[in-house]
Amino acid sequence: MRKMIEHILKDSLSVKDQFIRENIEKLIFLSERIAQAFTNNKKLMICGNGGSAADAQHIAAEFVNRYEMERPSLPAIALTTDTSVLTSIGNDYSFKEIFSKQIKAMGLDGDVLLAISTSGNSENVVKAVKDARDLHIYTAAFLGQDGGALGKIADLSLIARSKSTPRIQEAHILGGHILCHLVDYILFRAPIGSTEE
Repeated sequence: MRKMIEHILKDSLSVKDQFIRENIEKLIFLSERIAQAFTNNKKLMICGNGGSAADAQHIAAEFVNRYEMERPSLPAIALTTDTSVLTSIGNDYSFKEIFSKQIKAMGLDGDVLLAISTSGNSENVVKAVKDARDLHIYTAAFLGQDGGALGKIADLSLIARSKSTPRIQEAHILGGHILCHLVDYILFRAPIGSTEE
């Protein structure tokens, strides 16, 4: 078991290192787009399934409550949390529509959608991105494997190049925390944690 733990740690660190290093400029750019949306009274919407749904909620909470510094709440919504909305859409229409219909109801030109999918092929997330783009909402995606269908249609794709779902998810939440860190810095220009400029 000790060897198993060491292997998991080594693999996780490797995937995260590659994910962040390959996407540094994209993370900076996406942070600027999110900060611009917040400055213009627009919002960040986040969606995903399973563990990615949990990541969507986690990232939204960091913006709405706080990340590390005391600052005003920022408008981020996880489209994964309202069970009445999700189950009514799933029951009356299809599971494929659960994010899309929320985007059509609440999405505005100038908003940002962050789609999270370890495979890049989740049908409801693909539809969410397509419909968001039709509404002129900027779309970014945290993906895994080869990026899948989402890698071809999102405005900005950040791919954790692994076939292991847990390792991909670990990279995604690190990317989400970096977004929170950078957006706070852009908007409030305060030193955060021990990071230097």
